[in-house]
Amino acid sequence: MRFRQEPQYTHGTPSRIAVVLVNLGTPDAPTASAVRRYLRQFLSDPRVVEIPRAAWWPILHGIILPLRSGQSAKKYASIWSKEGSPLKVHTERQAALLQEALTRRGHEVEVAHAMRYGNPSVPDVLERLRARGCDRILIVPAYPQYSGTTTASVFDAVFAHLSGVRNVPELRLVKHYHDHEAYIRALAGNVLAHWDTHGRPDRLVLSFHGVPKRTLMLGDPYHCECRKTARLLAEQLQLPPEQCLVTFQSRFGKAEWLQPYTAPTLQQLAREGVSRVDVMCPGFIGDCLETLEEIAMEAKHDFLTAGGREFHYIPCLNEGADWIAALAEIAEQHMIGWPTILSPRDREAAPQLAEASRQRAAALGADK
Repeated sequence: MRFRQEPQYTHGTPSRIAVVLVNLGTPDAPTASAVRRYLRQFLSDPRVVEIPRAAWWPILHGIILPLRSGQSAKKYASIWSKEGSPLKVHTERQAALLQEALTRRGHEVEVAHAMRYGNPSVPDVLERLRARGCDRILIVPAYPQYSGTTTASVFDAVFAHLSGVRNVPELRLVKHYHDHEAYIRALAGNVLAHWDTHGRPDRLVLSFHGVPKRTLMLGDPYHCECRKTARLLAEQLQLPPEQCLVTFQSRFGKAEWLQPYTAPTLQQLAREGVSRVDVMCPGFIGDCLETLEEIAMEAKHDFLTAGGREFHYIPCLNEGADWIAALAEIAEQHMIGWPTILSPRDREAAPQLAEASRQRAAALGADK
């Protein structure tokens, strides 16, 4: 086996510590060709689709990619901003703010972001960090609730790349933070801020991304972790169970997925006379196609056309101060024992270093 060439090294160069925030990914543009490339990579992952390749390949390349690429491109176009894909924009900003927050807390680390599918890719970011002398790396998936279809796929990409590296960096992985107190507080603060402005709904619906029910039967803890997040959030908000509902969105194919499904639930609530619902998506830390188009547009239409009167979508955590502080706390806890603490002299200059770190993080995200 041939290993990748190691970066040039000068003896006496201090080692660096890096934190990598890894999100799912997004097409490079809201076009059929870009979406096709993205979907091909995404739906070729055996973690995402557990169907034998001999059966899946003709379906993927003969039906799904030709038909869904154009349809999905139109949906992406409906939420695309002048800065680009919302998921990409939020992930870049979160990484830059996390860099600033950790520096202000007295940690000398380098924060980068990567995408499991699309750009910047996990291998490219890991190589760039190694070239900068980072030999301790913390991987933070942008998925609060663990699933083999998401978190484990990120770990697969990291391990696959490092399997071709001679000098493997020390590695730590954040598996989940679905019940982390700071994450729950950030979610609750997001909801309460919305309610302070718009009043309270008749029902709060927590819509999580769906996965096939088969994964639950095979031991994937995702369903249980979603339920725990919902329970802890309801307790924080002091909501009785009947006012806080858990649903699952984004079904694909004919197999049974985790239930209850989001769209039918909203339609049923409207038919039962529920006037107003608020919907939030705790499983997404940044707004994206699944929240801005599927929930804020499609789900809203489903509820209103079924007889509901008022629909509110509560945005994701995005760049909220409470969430960035929570993310810094999560990263900080997983770096315990690593030499991240700034020297006393540098600690005095932390505010200036934080601004410089923010600019470096933004440059790193743009340097592809």
